Amino acid sequence: MTDTMQRIVLARRPQGFPVDADFRLEDIDMPTPAEGEVLVRLSHMSLDPYMRGRMDYVKSYTAPQELDQTMGAGGVGEVIASKDAGFAVGDKVFGMFGWASHGCVPASQLRKLDPDLPPSTALGVLGMPGFTAWSGLDAYGKMKAGETLVVAAATGPVGSMVGQLAKKAGLRVVGVAGGAEKCKMAVETFGFDACVDHRAYKNSIEMMEALHAECPDGIDVYFENVGGQVLGGVLPIMNTYGRIIVCGMIAWYSGESDDTGKMPLQKLWRMALVKRLTIQGLLQTDHVDRFGEFLKDVAPGVKSGEIAYVEDVAEGLENAPKAFFSMLKGGNTGKQVVKIS
Repeated sequence: MTDTMQRIVLARRPQGFPVDADFRLEDIDMPTPAEGEVLVRLSHMSLDPYMRGRMDYVKSYTAPQELDQTMGAGGVGEVIASKDAGFAVGDKVFGMFGWASHGCVPASQLRKLDPDLPPSTALGVLGMPGFTAWSGLDAYGKMKAGETLVVAAATGPVGSMVGQLAKKAGLRVVGVAGGAEKCKMAVETFGFDACVDHRAYKNSIEMMEALHAECPDGIDVYFENVGGQVLGGVLPIMNTYGRIIVCGMIAWYSGESDDTGKMPLQKLWRMALVKRLTIQGLLQTDHVDRFGEFLKDVAPGVKSGEIAYVEDVAEGLENAPKAFFSMLKGGNTGKQVVKIS
């Protein structure tokens, strides 16, 4: 075992879109597990859009990322030292280890992984993103066969799971993604009925026209991951008693602007009234007591190939910031993970 490990810390708070200077790669002493703790060597770590929000010092549903401390993130790896009877050297586990090569945490914060599945699946399709899709649709979607569901960021780990679960429930599923290749993947890999390329349209009106062409009967459920002109295009064609599940707004996380910024609040509020819309915020942390149920429901489909997933793997901890920047701009294809080397 080496005497040191590596980690990436938040060096300063980003002003707008994050840049390299906002992060710092450090070598620190390798921790030694105390009684009840486990030391893990990471193989993969997760990158997720919510991390951008934590970089700002604002009150939110979770505490801001502390400066000069390891960037928070879920990771998977192998136990290399254990002071807890429940974990042995060689066990594959998931935990919140952060942007780091190793992690030492209480055993109570770890979850053993299914040895019949790639460990990285615990970061995406069978991790927080997949669970977010499953729990959000189950709690708030009120899906009925024959309805139309639209999901933004359709080929990401949340969007692709939403689409597959909705198809299984008998809905018409239309995705929104960035670029022709991603739209092709939504249909051919994840089984969507159609997918709209948001990069092909200049504003919300053009988005609305493109979406209406694929949703001639309107939209019953919109799973919101991006905000921006996609949301602007969706709102006018939501059906009466439609449900909007607000999971993310990646288009606005770094202060970007678009034509939806000019939409009067009065117009949105009247739309919600007249159409009797349900607009529901979704945090998967509200549903964590159902995570075991999620695994029982979804893991067999992942093993059999019935549920598809795609991973975009960046190589090396030192490249995590660049992979993160790319993900925020939609440069990833599938779930963004970093392979630690």
